Amino acid sequence: MRKVQTLGTLLLAAFVLAFITACATPAPSIQSGPDAELSFDGLSKVDNSQADVAWARPDFDISRYTKLMLISSGFEYRDVTNRGRTQMERSRGGPFYIDQDRRARFEQLVGEIFAEDLQQLENFEIVSEPGPDVMIVRGALLDIVTYVPPTEGVAGNIDIYLSNIGEATLVLELRDSQTGTILARSVDRRAAERMGGQMMRSNRVTNTAEVRRLIRFWSQRLREGLDGFVQQAASTN
Repeated sequence: MRKVQTLGTLLLAAFVLAFITACATPAPSIQSGPDAELSFDGLSKVDNSQADVAWARPDFDISRYTKLMLISSGFEYRDVTNRGRTQMERSRGGPFYIDQDRRARFEQLVGEIFAEDLQQLENFEIVSEPGPDVMIVRGALLDIVTYVPPTEGVAGNIDIYLSNIGEATLVLELRDSQTGTILARSVDRRAAERMGGQMMRSNRVTNTAEVRRLIRFWSQRLREGLDGFVQQAASTN
């Protein structure tokens, strides 16, 4: 029979990577026992995660760590050939090819937002070197797509209205900085979309605002999860 260990009885990294809030119902838990679902590298599945899927080591003790080492695993864009150069190409609705200029702007925005939010951590110091009390937070954005057709330099421009700007999958991992041991992982795919699916005229200002809102959602959840988990762990000791 599969056993389940609750968040309140263990110091588990799932709190961080599952983007769990204090009011989550039912409470998140990490599977254990002979029937527990395991990842390819031996992590146990987290039930009731707010991410699409999350895994963690049941014996992970976050109280060992006081510092974070942030590492980017990069960006991966979906292989798309539609460049939206003609009205027929744009009428297909995307996804559209993301050129180097738009990739650079997107990657700069992601870096700025995560750096800004994680610098506000109250219970961890950001460092650049491994150590006995240093935990690696490794992140990657995968399968990035956009539904915004290019407009600059395209003949026959028309007003474009969208509810969904694009999508991406965020993969986060926690590792011990000295041994490289995997401690937890979450995978979460979300769209940069208008509230309530509302259609809005597409332009650089509004599109950037929606992308910024999505990245801010992820970065704030990570920061709040890290700080909140340490506070909860301290209160149970």
